[in-house]
Amino acid sequence: MVKKTKILIVRLSSLGDVLHNIPLANQLKSAGYEVDWLVSEKGFDLIKDNPCVDEAILAPVVNWKKRGCSIISFFEYLKILFYLRKKKYDIAIDTQGIFKTLYWMMFCGAKRRIVLENAKQFAEFGGNEKIPPIFKGKERESVINYLDFAKYLGINSDEIKFTLPETSPETKAKVDELLKNSDPTKPLVVIAPATTWRIKHWDKNNWKQVVEYLDGKVNLVFTGGANDKELLSYIGADKFINLAGKTNLRDLQEIFSRAILVMAPDSGSAHLARATNNPAVISIFTCTPPKLFGPFGDENKYFSVDGHLPCQPCFTRCCPLVGEEHERCLKYPTYNEIINIVNKILQNNQISV
Repeated sequence: MVKKTKILIVRLSSLGDVLHNIPLANQLKSAGYEVDWLVSEKGFDLIKDNPCVDEAILAPVVNWKKRGCSIISFFEYLKILFYLRKKKYDIAIDTQGIFKTLYWMMFCGAKRRIVLENAKQFAEFGGNEKIPPIFKGKERESVINYLDFAKYLGINSDEIKFTLPETSPETKAKVDELLKNSDPTKPLVVIAPATTWRIKHWDKNNWKQVVEYLDGKVNLVFTGGANDKELLSYIGADKFINLAGKTNLRDLQEIFSRAILVMAPDSGSAHLARATNNPAVISIFTCTPPKLFGPFGDENKYFSVDGHLPCQPCFTRCCPLVGEEHERCLKYPTYNEIINIVNKILQNNQISV
């Protein structure tokens, strides 16, 4: 029996970027590699038991950051590092390319350590092989960019395959309970309006108009964290099924897979909805590039929408403009533009509008 080449993907976060690396992992698996993935808490639940990998290895960097400087964290790091070295990887690839991936790459023990030429924060020093920059512009999908690592290894495949772990019976039962008040005669539409960047948030009054339009036409479900309750209440979620603070990633995976449509800003929720392969996805963009981070695939099913303003995308967390132009992108596209796309999706699903 021929021994498989062992490869380690080092991609710790964020959730969206972890999900965008799944097609890369699937290409490596299909090519015959044994694939492990070092990932942080933000994406671990979606990589553990995912058929795209042989093993998901948790690097609890979020917990370490909360602790601050800690001897306990240092010994935890050493334990994980010794485990990686024991695995004797043939290849390690760093698709994140920042300081917190540098030390994993530098000391993981892999014979070939592949990094980007344009890695940030000295992360290029963690590798002994470099590939050209994969984010040269904003007009190429992030999913496709990451596949350049596979091409560098001689894998030239057109396969774009998203996979997620199988949903457990316990999760299905929990979601059944969460959605028990939905109308079985109407389709499910999920609105997940919040994300970690404040400036990525579409105007709450626009959301409110979309919610009012959909009232009575579909089952509306709202998702978000405990900190998003005020926003969800404002846009009308309390009248429907409001799951703010009640779900984890695996719950969301199951909820999104039951929907015909998920609407969200450029967020982990939008990327997770796409990765389930089931619902249509409308992702609304303010400051980030739609082509780069939008849901990948069928243009009649996956929509990346912005306001086509001269300042977009600025890719900043703080709007540099002043006066009437300040944070103007949060108000666009108009709610009527989104409603038109919603109607198209509903009609495609033979639902009266």
